[in-house]
Amino acid sequence: MSEEYGPDFVSVTDDEGNEFELEHLGTLEYRGGEYMAFVPADMDEDEDFGLILLRVVEQDGEQLLADIDDEQELNEVYEQFMEELFADEEDGEE
Repeated sequence: MSEEYGPDFVSVTDDEGNEFELEHLGTLEYRGGEYMAFVPADMDEDEDFGLILLRVVEQDGEQLLADIDDEQELNEVYEQFMEELFADEEDGEE
């Protein structure tokens, strides 16, 4: 979906059956994997937020979102997303 129509939202369900609405910030390909960054859809604009990073996995021909269990992988993906997000901000300031 194009940004001109507004942000993308997805609903995810955790292992305990709780459903959450997330706003999709971006997708990144890194070391052969695909990752997506989200923030909670119901957060206030003034709130500090932590990115929710999930890995895209394919199961039975369907794409699903999964937690990133490896801490080093999580840190590397986080750094890549931060570089991209700040690069976009810097491009907009020029």
